[in-house]
Amino acid sequence: MNQTVLDLIGNTPLVRAQNLVENSQVELYLKLEGQNPGGSVKDRPAYNMIKNALERGEITRETKLIEATSGNTGIALAMVARLLKLDIELIMPENSTAERVQTMRAYGAKVILTSAEGGIEGSRDFAAARVQEGNYFMLNQFGNDDNWKAHYNSTGPEIWKDTNKKITHFVSSMGTTGTIMGTSTFLKEQNPDVQIVGVQPDDEARIPGIRKWPQEYLPTIFDRNKVDRILEVTEAEARAMTARLAEEEGIFAGMSSGGATAAAVRLCNELEKGVVVSIICDRGDRYLSSDLFTKR
Repeated sequence: MNQTVLDLIGNTPLVRAQNLVENSQVELYLKLEGQNPGGSVKDRPAYNMIKNALERGEITRETKLIEATSGNTGIALAMVARLLKLDIELIMPENSTAERVQTMRAYGAKVILTSAEGGIEGSRDFAAARVQEGNYFMLNQFGNDDNWKAHYNSTGPEIWKDTNKKITHFVSSMGTTGTIMGTSTFLKEQNPDVQIVGVQPDDEARIPGIRKWPQEYLPTIFDRNKVDRILEVTEAEARAMTARLAEEEGIFAGMSSGGATAAAVRLCNELEKGVVVSIICDRGDRYLSSDLFTKR
């Protein structure tokens, strides 16, 4: 056996929610992406982006990578880059949880924190400016087709297989939009009637990992035609469902997963029957220094 950590990316479990949906004619399944070796769904695109850039000759072992991240992509890139013997510099807002910063540094990445006020947009601007100065290569998860293609080649096929081709609705929070773009493309090819539901925060919510982008920062990989419906969630809904996932389903996840699940449960309550799959994009242990799990 020559299996490596990178071989463990993907093929994550799909489990049925036991207590969140009252209608027995509607099945809600949760895809546990925190089971990836780097702890999130972002392992898939991180590996795909770096591997393909190496194979195309866009980067070499001497290339210095740089990327702006709100957390999970950075952790995944730090893990993959170090395993492939590449240096990487990660830019993120200073209000990111300590666990995320420490994990990236543990993998050997350099981390630069930008102002919290500027948010991830400020981090993206900072990274772009460094590239303009030279000596850096930005993978650009927001505009890199290898992001969504990772999900086209893995996440979508896994869900199709594990639901025995019976999935009727797919629900995913939207950040870079790679997960929903790639999975939608694959599922629609198998069955055009599968409904794709994106999840965004409402205007007042701050939910790490889910964004409603200003037009100038909208990921260029995003194609609105591949999403049938967009549901908005409040921060309170996301927090409450994150707690319910842990207490009622034994699934310890972050707030973006709570947001997606809250939207999925809302959808399930509307349906007469169906098979709904929602993405649990990471694990809750990288939020323990925040107030996410503080009882209110």
